[in-house]
Amino acid sequence: QVQLVESGGGLVQAGGSLRLSCAASGVTFSSYTMGWFRQGSGKEREFVAAIRWSSTYYADSVKGRFTISRDNSKSTVYLQMNSLKPEDTAVYYCAAGRLAVGVHPNTYDYWGQGTQVTVSS
Repeated sequence: QVQLVESGGGLVQAGGSLRLSCAASGVTFSSYTMGWFRQGSGKEREFVAAIRWSSTYYADSVKGRFTISRDNSKSTVYLQMNSLKPEDTAVYYCAAGRLAVGVHPNTYDYWGQGTQVTVSS
């Protein structure tokens, strides 16, 4: 049974930082592409970042502010978010996929339950 459990969300002021974590179980973690997506209120789910092996990919809107990383020994992927903006407010989802990196949600096979990030102005 595959489980992805996110943590680390919360309320932060604009310009602040948060680090999200996603702990995976039931998968051969190191061989999976791990991604972060987000969904704001009334919006579609959008790609944020992904990591496959040591290669990283970012949406233009977060490039230079967010950093994705993984610790295969802990089966955990992280999203360090700096210089947060109110428009970063969303539910953030962790995803795992067996295929190559993709920016579309249907590229990924498994999803976490999401963690809320709220950035106040």
